[in-house]
Amino acid sequence: MKRFWTDVTIDEEQVVRLDGRPVRTPRRAPLALPSTALAEAVADEWRAVGETLDPRSMPLTGLTNAAIDRVAPSPAAFAAGLAAYAETDLLCYRAESPAELVQREAEAWDPLLEWARGRYDVHFEIVNGLMHQPQPPATVTRLAEAVASRDPFALVALQPIVTITGTLVGALAMAEGQIDADTLWAAATVDETWQAEQWGVDEQAAEANAARRRDLDAAVRFLTLLE
Repeated sequence: MKRFWTDVTIDEEQVVRLDGRPVRTPRRAPLALPSTALAEAVADEWRAVGETLDPRSMPLTGLTNAAIDRVAPSPAAFAAGLAAYAETDLLCYRAESPAELVQREAEAWDPLLEWARGRYDVHFEIVNGLMHQPQPPATVTRLAEAVASRDPFALVALQPIVTITGTLVGALAMAEGQIDADTLWAAATVDETWQAEQWGVDEQAAEANAARRRDLDAAVRFLTLLE
């Protein structure tokens, strides 16, 4: 779509408008934001559009569309899908060797699990290897409740954070201000970093990681702007 507007404004209901007309989601709902900071950031994405609109350069708008069209109609179902990651959290599956990698995982992951134990009064089953080990039902339930307590905009931001990093615990810690995006990314990529140190950097893997990091940063920014 070619750019057809001149002015981008935000009305009193925090709906982004192009030349006075409301921007609408794919399902035709007004693009209304829950915070002034997020509304301004989304409006800036529309102001930055050149001759042609490229959705890939507008991640905050994309997340807003998803929050309104996909999550808001059924937030409980969306939250349940996200909470399912409690069963396979990255932090619970450890390398058996070599000793250096085992230590790095412990240093990056143990503090996050310790935080979750204190925050939610839960227990985690730690596995050496990749064989699935069910987590205690109480742990799954409490983490699910922590996810379900969030509104559609927070949920839509958490979803890419969880899927990119593989850890629901880490995403919740970041959402609650216990760690920042750099710390979460470092924890999520412990194994990849170690492999790159041993065997060198694979160019395609590096490009894929850079794309993942951009998506993570966009979701983290979206979440931060909700406050």
